[in-house]
Amino acid sequence: VQLQAYGGGLVQAGGSLRLSCAASGRHSGINIMRWFRQAPGKQRELVAGITSGGSTNYVDSVKGRFTISRDNAKDTVYLQTNSLKPEDTAVYYCNAVLDYGVSRWGQGTQVTVSS
Repeated sequence: VQLQAYGGGLVQAGGSLRLSCAASGRHSGINIMRWFRQAPGKQRELVAGITSGGSTNYVDSVKGRFTISRDNAKDTVYLQTNSLKPEDTAVYYCNAVLDYGVSRWGQGTQVTVSS
């Protein structure tokens, strides 16, 4: 399974971006799809996750501003980011957890929020 993330860009504080990540290749099921981010000089952190059944979780700093969703038929996960802040600036990575705990990563998409 390969993951392709896109949708990042440069936006002013308060703006929005919609990130997408599409999985391709044969698989027996994608259990969890997640978005992580890594800012310069910081560790990669989990931003949001969604199960195949639609249960979601978010890091506290994005609750109420970001929404994760997925289209199982298209093997695609989305991250709607609203009310963006400069501290949201990071490379955003998508991740998929397949059967037997196998994990796959996308290449990352840059989100830059200017103040």
